Amino acid sequence: MKFGKLPDITNVDFTLPPDSPKTEILLQNLDISTELAAVYIGCTGWSMKEWIGKVYPPKTPIKEFLWYYSRQFNTIELNTTHYRIPDQDTIDKWYKQSAPDFKFCPKVPQTISHSQSLALGTQLISSFCNAVAGLKEKLGCCFIQMPPYFALEQLPVLENFLNRWPEEIPLAVEFRDASWFGAEGQKAFDLLQKKEMATVITDVAGRRDVLHQNLTLEKALVRFVGNGLHPTDFQRIDAWVERLKTWLERGMKEVYFFTHEPDNILAPDLSLYLAEAVKGACRAKTRGPVFHEEKGGQISLF
Repeated sequence: MKFGKLPDITNVDFTLPPDSPKTEILLQNLDISTELAAVYIGCTGWSMKEWIGKVYPPKTPIKEFLWYYSRQFNTIELNTTHYRIPDQDTIDKWYKQSAPDFKFCPKVPQTISHSQSLALGTQLISSFCNAVAGLKEKLGCCFIQMPPYFALEQLPVLENFLNRWPEEIPLAVEFRDASWFGAEGQKAFDLLQKKEMATVITDVAGRRDVLHQNLTLEKALVRFVGNGLHPTDFQRIDAWVERLKTWLERGMKEVYFFTHEPDNILAPDLSLYLAEAVKGACRAKTRGPVFHEEKGGQISLF
């Protein structure tokens, strides 16, 4: 993920901002359930040969990557759908290979998100939604990543798009242009709340404004961009765990948290740290990876 990356993070203030006033109001009105909330932790893809011997068993063939990935992590930021709408055979294969409790979070295709009209007037929205619906109970939350040039003045286009989006397909929206994060931009978050759609919160060094802490639903997607397991990565995760604990205690039902690292080779390390911290601090269902280790000349399996 190149968005917001910096070559030098020395002077970055990584402090996690307080929740927005609207988030406080939302949390005050959530029902606190006796059922455990769910924290889904994952990376941005499973096709990483560099993970063989650590995340995947030695000599794991590529065709089995998803099987092992979905048993190490319980969700994925599914970026492959950003480039093409998967066919039914692909959807069926993903569904059958993945673990029973696994959740896919497909990224809306760029033919939709990067179209000036958000593909209104085409069949792309229905084609995509019909495809991912085949994931059934393993469909977590789709998300649309608005391009940097999609600004607040295009809110009517976004509203038309949201009106067209099927209610049965969960959706979260990620804004990137700075105009969405000023006072006037609150209209967009209010619209998402009205439509019962979630927000994407991005924590990245070079764009602290996208760390808006504006919840619109009892569900949130967090995209966390680390810096090669720099000490600040872990400090930031610690702060996030405290925030997640507060949200969950006040009625949040689902959190999807995706870890990014340069080339994503070290993303599982951060996922492991996060999962263990969540287990220790939060009352929630979650799971994270268990790395393979050499023990007495044998490779331990999970």
